[in-house]
Amino acid sequence: MVLEVAILNVRPGECESFEAAFLQAKEIISASSGYQRHELRRCIEAADRYILLVWWDTLESHTEGFRQSSEYQRWRELLHRFYDPFPVVEHYDLVPGGGA
Repeated sequence: MVLEVAILNVRPGECESFEAAFLQAKEIISASSGYQRHELRRCIEAADRYILLVWWDTLESHTEGFRQSSEYQRWRELLHRFYDPFPVVEHYDLVPGGGA
């Protein structure tokens, strides 16, 4: 299992629109092969910042399966206009003994 992590800095004043767009976008990602689950959390200290966590079966489920799909184009149309700056996306592996 691989964890995708992205810090999303949303343009000021766009949070409500971003959250509405994400409600549509989550249907796209959740139907993707290799997707397990996700969490979107809003930052307490910086109201225009979110963290997106997505659990995938493999790195390739995200980078090749989802990111190279036609559905990803719709995801981009819905969400990418909200980010400033564009987020860095990283992937994390479970450290032995580090999980619940």
